[in-house]
Amino acid sequence: MSNLTRLSEFILLGLSSRPEDQKPLFALFLVIYLVTLMGNLLIILAICSDPQLQNPMYFFLSILSFADICYTTVIVPRMLVNFLSETKTISYAECLAQTDFFLVFGNMDGYLLAAMAIDRYMAICNPFHYVTVMTHRCCVLLLTFFIAFCYLHSLLHVLLVNQLTFCASNVIHHFFCDIYPVLKLACSSTAVNEVVAMTEGLASVMAPFVCIVISYLRILIAVLNIPSAAGKRKAFSTCSSHLTVVTLFYGSISYVYFQPLSSYTFKNRIATIIYTVLTPMLNPFIYSLRNKDMKRGLEKLLSRNKSQMDRLSTAKANRTLGP
Repeated sequence: MSNLTRLSEFILLGLSSRPEDQKPLFALFLVIYLVTLMGNLLIILAICSDPQLQNPMYFFLSILSFADICYTTVIVPRMLVNFLSETKTISYAECLAQTDFFLVFGNMDGYLLAAMAIDRYMAICNPFHYVTVMTHRCCVLLLTFFIAFCYLHSLLHVLLVNQLTFCASNVIHHFFCDIYPVLKLACSSTAVNEVVAMTEGLASVMAPFVCIVISYLRILIAVLNIPSAAGKRKAFSTCSSHLTVVTLFYGSISYVYFQPLSSYTFKNRIATIIYTVLTPMLNPFIYSLRNKDMKRGLEKLLSRNKSQMDRLSTAKANRTLGP
């Protein structure tokens, strides 16, 4: 053990080691990344520019869109570089930084989904107290707590990884520096890391999920007591888009992380794509296509931009034709 030295870099194996797959994968993930950026930016701009969307639900949705942009930016650009690179290396410090930000924004997504579920519960089950409880100050305090907790959670796991010794292979069988693939390369004992991951890590993931489940059980009970079918449909329609995102996010996370470190395989890499790449891309479509308020806000934003472009083109044409 005295001859062991800390690795200076890792090699990210990626999704495929076949050279003929690299350019098609680069094109695919570049398109996905650009669609993710554009979709989530449109959601943020629509919410910020529409006074009718200035409520807690859309406040948390705009933060979720921002977190999704950061989340994918932590992972996808490095993937794109590695698809066109022969070395596919990442420095030790960059690897820890990627793990840190991945955990921060990944956990942020979960807690923001929980906040949105609580908001729906208050709006449907306690409408008379909704305005007094879900104030802007309350939303900002919740967001501050989420950011602080997610940062501390991430810092704990990164510091524990930094205590490990890596001496054999430096090849990470993944497309980014996820916790489990990095732990599998360690020569020193990972018992503490695994215990923390299965206790504190599991609790930090399950806490927002439990909030979501309880909120929607209460919502379901309240909706079933609504006498009219139209009222039931309206209540369910306000929650359907959020439930779709929750199912995608927690379904894939459960498959990847709720199992022992020794059973981590290639299938986990494929499942990881769902919550790291596909879910952030699909969120804008799910919320805009299945939410009338969001759809109206996007239409107003696009029509406003179109009218501004028309005015600019008209002014430019007038200047061209002028004396």
